[in-house]
This record gives sequence, C-alpha cells and structure tokens, in this order.
Amino acid sequence: MSKVTSKYQVSVPKTLAEQYHIHPGDDLAWEAAGDVIRVIPPRADVQELDRHQRLWLFDQATKRQQERDKKIKPHKKSVDRSWTREELYDDRGRTG
Repeated sequence: MSKVTSKYQVSVPKTLAEQYHIHPGDDLAWEAAGDVIRVIPPRADVQELDRHQRLWLFDQATKRQQERDKKIKPHKKSVDRSWTREELYDDRGRTG
C-alpha cells in the first residue's frame, strides 16, 4: 500500500514497477473506473484484445468465481412451519 504525500505524490511498489516495467521518469496514466482509480503504465507493446480474447478472459474469471462460490456454505433453507409471516400478522393494526 502506498501513502499519498502532502504534494499528492504516490510511490509505486517495487514489485509492481518491475512487473509492469515502470522506470523513474515514466509517465503513468490515471483513469477513473467507477469507485476505483486505474493506473495505466507506459507500454509501447500494448495490444488491444479482440472480442474472442476478452470473452475467453471473462469465461476464465467466471470459472474462478464459480469455484469460489462452491466453497461458500449454502444458506439453510427455511423450515416449513405451516404458517406464513403474512398469516401471522394478518390481523395487525385491525380493531375487532
């Protein structure tokens, strides 16, 4: 995690700088992306993904999420009480 200095400067963690080939003096692009900020490193070799590649990545992410969902305990199903909430409170607020 990086701290913002009083001059609104942020340090890039070394592992990320090495992974994305960011060097001192490089210009980074900043982009609003909903509730987050996307930092785009300078890359001369960036290629846009075609539709097939984007769909493949989306399918892979969906599979990972489904695997995570399998590990979550399912909610307990409600017990049949032979009455419903509506029936229980049907007379509420009524005077006889």
